[in-house]
Amino acid sequence: MKAPGKLYLIPSILAPGSTNVIPEQTRLVIAGLDYFLVENARSARRFISALNLGIQIDQLQFELVDKKTSFEESMELLEPIRQGKNGGILSEAGCPGVADPGALTVSSAHQLGIMVVPLSGPSSVLLALMASGFNGQSFVFHGYLPIDKDERKNKIRELERAALRSGQTQIFMETPYRNEQIFQTLIQVCNNNTRLCIASNITAENETIKTYSIERWKKSRPDIYKIPTIFIIGQ
Repeated sequence: MKAPGKLYLIPSILAPGSTNVIPEQTRLVIAGLDYFLVENARSARRFISALNLGIQIDQLQFELVDKKTSFEESMELLEPIRQGKNGGILSEAGCPGVADPGALTVSSAHQLGIMVVPLSGPSSVLLALMASGFNGQSFVFHGYLPIDKDERKNKIRELERAALRSGQTQIFMETPYRNEQIFQTLIQVCNNNTRLCIASNITAENETIKTYSIERWKKSRPDIYKIPTIFIIGQ
């Protein structure tokens, strides 16, 4: 029986036009593949085209992997790779498996004995943490906070206590159109001395990453409506 192929985890860009952040090694791997598991086929085609790799996009195969993909479906999608074909999981933005539905397929690949190869590329979570000035030795990424107002307030209080008590950095994000709501909750709930980093449009030309106290944020409110943003509470 033929040995299984490899499953490459391919980061995508975080901001339109920022293909310069994709390393050469990642570009070379993409150029050598024709089977992709993607969160959105249209944006995946657009991303690969923007890399100018000389690839005929209409000759590539794109299969959908999203939050609705079941374990059984992920196993089926990996069958060509199990039979010896190399393939890639291409994130909608950033790194596959990090705040991304690709994790289930990666888990399935391990169960099938498929070699998983993570590739270098931009991660909004890590880039924001690097630039925040907060503790990078101990941190937690919480993904999205609760939508319910009271639950969200309680969660933010919990994160603030964890950051102040242990020094552990607390990272989370929000759907861009709800950024203003989360910011308003943060300045209402957190202590004035608590430090908050807001990192928006990471890797874009108008990237903004600032770490201020809550007291200072109350006087310098960010323009983050509908802008991809990472929030970090730390010491």
